[in-house]
Amino acid sequence: MNQPRVIAVDLAKSVFQVCLFDTSMQVLSNRAMSRAKLQALLVRQQAAHVVMEACGTAHFWARLAQAHGHRVTLLPPKLVSPYRQGQKTDGNDALAIGIASQQPQIKTAAVKTLEQQALQTLKRVQEHLSDQLTASGNALRALAAEFGLMMAKGTASLKRRMPEILEDAENDLPMAARDSLAMLWSSWQQLDAQRQSAERQLQQYGQTLEPCRRLQAIEGIGYKNAVALYLRLGDGQHFKNGREAAACVGVTPRQHSSGGKVRMGGIGRYRGDQRLRSSLIVGCRAMVNALQKRPPRNATEQWLQTLITRRGPGRAAVALANRNVRTAWAMMRHASTYQSQPLTA
Repeated sequence: MNQPRVIAVDLAKSVFQVCLFDTSMQVLSNRAMSRAKLQALLVRQQAAHVVMEACGTAHFWARLAQAHGHRVTLLPPKLVSPYRQGQKTDGNDALAIGIASQQPQIKTAAVKTLEQQALQTLKRVQEHLSDQLTASGNALRALAAEFGLMMAKGTASLKRRMPEILEDAENDLPMAARDSLAMLWSSWQQLDAQRQSAERQLQQYGQTLEPCRRLQAIEGIGYKNAVALYLRLGDGQHFKNGREAAACVGVTPRQHSSGGKVRMGGIGRYRGDQRLRSSLIVGCRAMVNALQKRPPRNATEQWLQTLITRRGPGRAAVALANRNVRTAWAMMRHASTYQSQPLTA
C-alpha cells in the first residue's frame, strides 16, 4: 500500500473520520476510526501532512501529531465547506478537508502551545463569568421591575439597591419573590467574586509573561488586550505581514474591487475575532477621549489628534486599533520592544 501524503481528519468526540491521500492526491481510504485507533495511526505512520479543522480538540491532536514528526495544518471550518461535494456526511467532510488543504491561498490557523492554551482557558473562563454576571444582573433588574422596584444602570446601583429591596419589609414584595430574588442575588455575588479572582489571575499573567508585558507599552492596550493579542498573534510567524494580522482580528476595512475601481468600506461586523476587536476599539476610544483633554506627547498621539479632527473620534479609534494590531505583530515577529517616536515640528 502506498504511504499517505495527506491525512485529513474530521474531528469528533469519540468517532473520527480519517481520509488518506497518496502523493497524487488520490484517495487511499476514507473510514471511521475510534480515538485509540487514530492515536495509533499518528504514532506508527511515517511523517505526513495532517490536516484538520480548527475546532474543538484540534490543538490537542495537532500537538500530538507534531510530536510524532507530522506537519500539521488547521483550517477554519468556513473555508472548508465550499469544497464539500454532495450531502454533509463525515466522509464528505474529511474529503473536503483534504482537498481544501491543497489550495494555495487558503488561510490557516496556528497551532497553540500548551502555555497559550492554558492562558486561553483562563481568559475564556473570565469571559464566561463576566457574561453570566451580566445575565444575572439583568435578570435581577427585570424581575424587581415587575414589582415596581426600579434600579439605575451600573453595578454600583445593583449592589446598593438589592440589599435595600430584600431587607425592606414595607415594599409589598411577596415572600416567594423575595426568596427567589435573594437566591439569585447570592448567585450574583458568588459570580462576582469568581470573576474578580479570574481577572486578578489574568492581570498577574499579563504582568509576568514577557510578551504581554511588552505589548502593554502600546497606546490603548491594557493587560486584557495584551493577553488576547498574544493568544491571537503568538510569535507572529504565522502571518506574512501586519495587514494579515489586522485582517485576522477584523480591524481592516472591507474592500470591493471591480474593473480597476477600488471601493473601501467600514470594518466588517461579523469578520475576525469579534470580542477582541471590540475590546481593542474600547481601549482605543479611552485613548481618544484622554487625548481630547490634553496635548499629544509623542508622534502617535499627534497623528491620532490630527485624525480625530479630520475624521472624528469613532473612526480615529478604529484606525488606532488597526495600527496597534500591526505594531503588536511587528513586536511579536521580531521580538522587539515598543519605541514611541518623539513629536515632530
